[in-house]
Amino acid sequence: MATFEFLAVNDKKDTISSTIEAPDRMSAINTLKTRNLKIINISEKDSKSGKKFSFGSKKGVKTEELVMFTRQLSAMVSAGVPILRALSSMAQHAESASFRNTINAVTKDIESGMPFADALAKHPNSFNDVYINMVAAGEAGGILDDILKRLALQQEKNASIRKKVKSAMTYPMVLIFITIGAFFGLMIFVIPAIGKTIKDLAGEDAELPLITQIMLSISNFMLSFWYILIPIIAGGVWLLIHYIKTPTGKRKFHKFLLKAPIVSKIIKKVAIARFTRTFSALIGAGVAVLEALNVTSRAVGNTVYEESLQKAAKRVQNGEVLSKIISEDGDLYPPMVAQMLSVGEETGQTDKVLVKVADFYEEEVDTAIAGLSSTIEPVMIVFMGGMVGLIAASVMMPITGLANQIKS
Repeated sequence: MATFEFLAVNDKKDTISSTIEAPDRMSAINTLKTRNLKIINISEKDSKSGKKFSFGSKKGVKTEELVMFTRQLSAMVSAGVPILRALSSMAQHAESASFRNTINAVTKDIESGMPFADALAKHPNSFNDVYINMVAAGEAGGILDDILKRLALQQEKNASIRKKVKSAMTYPMVLIFITIGAFFGLMIFVIPAIGKTIKDLAGEDAELPLITQIMLSISNFMLSFWYILIPIIAGGVWLLIHYIKTPTGKRKFHKFLLKAPIVSKIIKKVAIARFTRTFSALIGAGVAVLEALNVTSRAVGNTVYEESLQKAAKRVQNGEVLSKIISEDGDLYPPMVAQMLSVGEETGQTDKVLVKVADFYEEEVDTAIAGLSSTIEPVMIVFMGGMVGLIAASVMMPITGLANQIKS
């Protein structure tokens, strides 16, 4: 028996946070449903490591493969092919063996009488919260083919944003590593050799320029204590990476990114694009606002925005209007988002309005990323040039001084 932690709402709209024991996740969900509880979140607690495995926490399938699967399944369902036959056909053509096994497992569960969405929910490493909730809504409304098309589009948009952000950050990171490598190379190999040459020519007691003395001191320190520096640097990087993976560290890191110069605007626009795209897809699929907010909060990709949306969900549950709640948090949401959301609420077309907002901010992300590349490149070049110039000055100044002494 496994232990699951859950957050749910009962008929009286009271929030319940507790644990339940069940053979698997679906058994736990079904048990909670029999108690008339509306599940907001449920995760398995690993007794050995204390880690929680929640819906959509990891991806066991490539985005491209999942998009292709979703599009093909949509086309086959639209053509009237039974879901079981469609899944069996797609399992045969799956690129990866792991995803093929997942599709086969889903097929077997459906054959045993389980709804499609519940069968998908048993594989959270492949199908996240958004996917499962939209499929469930599509099944309930008899519009599964349309929902699958929306899902494929939503996944493609999110994947496109991720690729653009990664590509924009690749070049600056390469420059940073080259700069660090060049600095250590000069300090370890070049400076000591030049320092020895200068001392051989000018003598051990020769008075060197201050900048040269500083460079030689840094070089000597690195050569003398490399066995201490390397473990300290490697350990520091390891600790930082693992700290960022903790809930507290992750929140502080995400909060820092939202305030960091240059990148903060991109991070905010990416988060807003994901929020509006995912929320509109869920609302358009017929998912309730409260459930859509909770699912979207876990899909937005930033802890600060996640907490903001979860708080908004609680206030919506108490009868407040979402657009008004969003408008009060101007640091995270530009006025345009609240205004467009208000228009959608008034016209009953929230999903269509938010799609336009998502399109706008995805274009803004493209513009911001292009601006980031053009800003970081000259900054890094100036920094590298300054470092090389500093080292060159520390070498040339004593040589020039020595040459003047020889002439005189």
